[in-house]
Amino acid sequence: MIPGLFKKIFGSRNDRLVKQYAQTVRKINALEPAVAALSDEALRAKTDEFKARFAAGETLDALLPEAFAVVREAGKRVLGMRHFDVQMIGGMTLHDGKIAEMRTGEGKTLMATLPAYLNALSGAGVHIVTVNDYLASRDAEWMGRLHRFLGLTVGVNLSQMSHDEKQVAYAADITYGTNNEFGFDYLRDNMVFTAAERVQRSLGFAIVDEVDSILIDEARTPLIISGQAEDHTALYVRMNEVAPMLVRCETEEGEGDYWVDEKAHQVLLSEAGHELAEEILARLGLLPEGGSLYDSANILLIHHLYAALRAHTLYLRDQHYVVQNNEVIIVDEFTGRMMPGRRWSDGLHQAVEAKEGVRIQNENQTLASITFQNYFRMYGKLSGMTGTADTEAYEFQQIYGLETVVIPTNMPMQRIDHNDQIFRTADEKHQAIVADIRGCVARGQPVLVGTTSIENSELLSALLDKEKLPHQVLNAKQHAHEAEIVAQAGRPGVITIATNMAGRGTDIVLGGNIEKELAALRADESLSDADKEQKIAAVRAEWQRVHEQVVSAGGLHIIGSERHESRRIDNQLRGRSGRQGDTGSSRFYLSLEDPLLRIFAGDRLKAIMDKLRMPEGEPIEHPLVSRSLESAQRKVEGRNFDIRKQLLEYDDVANDQRKVIYQQRDELLESGDISETITAMRHGVLTDTFRLYVPEDSVEEQWDLPGLEKALAAELQLELPVAAWAAAEPNLPDDAILSRIIAAVDTAYTAKVDLVGAANFHQFERNIMLQTLDTQWREHLAALDHLRQGIHLRGYAQKNPKQEYKREAFELFEALLDRVRAETTRLLITVQVRTESVEEAPVAEIGADLASEPAPAAFAEAAPAAALAAEPVVDLSQAPKAGRNDPCPCGSGKKFKHCHGKLN
Repeated sequence: MIPGLFKKIFGSRNDRLVKQYAQTVRKINALEPAVAALSDEALRAKTDEFKARFAAGETLDALLPEAFAVVREAGKRVLGMRHFDVQMIGGMTLHDGKIAEMRTGEGKTLMATLPAYLNALSGAGVHIVTVNDYLASRDAEWMGRLHRFLGLTVGVNLSQMSHDEKQVAYAADITYGTNNEFGFDYLRDNMVFTAAERVQRSLGFAIVDEVDSILIDEARTPLIISGQAEDHTALYVRMNEVAPMLVRCETEEGEGDYWVDEKAHQVLLSEAGHELAEEILARLGLLPEGGSLYDSANILLIHHLYAALRAHTLYLRDQHYVVQNNEVIIVDEFTGRMMPGRRWSDGLHQAVEAKEGVRIQNENQTLASITFQNYFRMYGKLSGMTGTADTEAYEFQQIYGLETVVIPTNMPMQRIDHNDQIFRTADEKHQAIVADIRGCVARGQPVLVGTTSIENSELLSALLDKEKLPHQVLNAKQHAHEAEIVAQAGRPGVITIATNMAGRGTDIVLGGNIEKELAALRADESLSDADKEQKIAAVRAEWQRVHEQVVSAGGLHIIGSERHESRRIDNQLRGRSGRQGDTGSSRFYLSLEDPLLRIFAGDRLKAIMDKLRMPEGEPIEHPLVSRSLESAQRKVEGRNFDIRKQLLEYDDVANDQRKVIYQQRDELLESGDISETITAMRHGVLTDTFRLYVPEDSVEEQWDLPGLEKALAAELQLELPVAAWAAAEPNLPDDAILSRIIAAVDTAYTAKVDLVGAANFHQFERNIMLQTLDTQWREHLAALDHLRQGIHLRGYAQKNPKQEYKREAFELFEALLDRVRAETTRLLITVQVRTESVEEAPVAEIGADLASEPAPAAFAEAAPAAALAAEPVVDLSQAPKAGRNDPCPCGSGKKFKHCHGKLN
């Protein structure tokens, strides 16, 4: 009661923020006449003036009123659009690192130019992040005209761009691009071998368009760069035959072999199912007779069996994925967009490919990975804009520390949102939708039908075809083409069916969008200026007539064919209508067969319908029902938030380690000479090896000097007479022996460096360490994946799985660092330099893909360091091909595998 009283007296925090920003807007408006009087050149010169003032110590906050006034004036001159006062408030919200919630059609794209311009003055670069390549290109070209007019450079970062094009795009003051591309570029930058190959600059300020879609809907899927792993193609095909032989349980405890938990999106085998599966697998020869699925040797089989069952029961064609060109392409469950190039992990994608009978692609091994949460949290300042963020304000605050500010609309909202109608069956629902559409067409009212899946949009399309009602179907497949269709979805009587996100980012103007037609007239050189003006006036007059006709028919009518899991997606669909004070209406049609109702509220509503003996085709319509649906949606949203939060908590562990590894890589790339680091590592590895055989503070009887000699020879190829030293000098302390070993290795190592020149060898040292770090990091990521898959079982032992994961991940990381030190030292000590002429000698590869940079000397793993000497280079290109055990063609008398074939 008391908080409510305070809110009435002082207003909510949102109200207070908006009032505070409105005071600054008054200052900006006061500057407008003076700025409008400036010539184009003087307006452009303001950019250099602002940059100079910033360099002299003035803050961006102090420059804000003048900078915003300049951008508003540039918008009027270049785009013919003046920023509204509410857009100024939105721009300040973004500049302060908050999320601006602005209704659809309020001009978010134009609003972003304000904070983008202001923050670009610092020279640190601004990233404007959108959901697809079409919107990134469109906004960079459209809003880029304003920025270029003011003297800033604008880049666009798209997939399939070349390395050089990306570097140019990132070097610009303002860079437009997609969330996926920014994230993947960050990962790729941390896999390069020279600093010059990197494309991104430091991450300064990001404005995320459709921030809810990018930071929430897509946050459950990490970005992964992968390489090929082992091939289990045949096993997926065999398991695909097993899945249909098992029977699904009707209820959790009912008869059958497996139970599908739709709420948790999981499949669980019953006791009977285990026995039958073992019997079938034994019959197919995949399981030894009498073997158990849970024997350690058969863990792979149970993993593949579960993948096949999930593919058959939980992942449905034309809903979760489509098949195109003999390939399974994922459909984003939130946006309805197809995501080519993305694959489900843990063998699920291969199981779906086996189910559909398309070519099964190889499994992948993770090379680098990051979640969107952790990528975007690396920006110095992050902000976002969307039409629907308020329902997720808690999550934005919790995970990203972003406050949501609801920006008032420029004109009062006039859309009427009708109560939901709930029918008993899907057929009754579809008939009601078709009847509503027919009524809209008769009135000349445009209608947009939103569906949650491609399958549903195609079903409704077929029903409209039967009724001979012409319509357009958008399935978020061709973004540019669909944007054009959506732009015309406000014409009288036009019917558009779209998955929730198709054409998002494009305004639906009542009466249709005439900008393209006007642009064509302006560009037509065959017309005189007078003719152009006359034709443009005629087009505008015709549009005004059609616009008024649509407004009088009730504006754009939105039909939702079912409720989505998230209220936010439903609000986005509703938000397509009622832009800039337009009239409009919306209604959702549901049936008891819809997934959301079936899982959360179906039985209760069915009982009510049966008790009331409702006739077929009669809907339930009451605010109470709509509220109970929203509470079901809140439950799902809460569960999805928990999933995302858990993903983040586990990824935070890997993220801390990733930062350490990537920082180490950056230091390696940027330093020309890492010899001090290498020396410290070499001394550390030699000391560790020595102390295994000669423990500290031990007596001579406990020393194992022959064992030490063998270990040094086997691991580091060092032939050192340690036992002879101790025998010759009985009073020689262990520290002195260690010092002799280190001195002997250092002498041999220095001789090796002198042979090829310090600069060349330091380059080689850096490449060896980079490659070792990358290889070990890859193995570490795989180990973390395996650890995470089974860590939940620790809960049965009354241990906290998260704490256990953190502890074991830390131990794995320490082991990783030890392996990097040991492996780098081993390679550098055992490498043999074979050269006469440093300038001409070729580079021999060590391992599969060692140094990406040529070093001018030949390096090869070989002889003991004590016996290092320069050997003549022998040209073997003309020699006959030798077998591994044949004498080497060079005439040394050694076997080929021990001589010049050592590395091949």
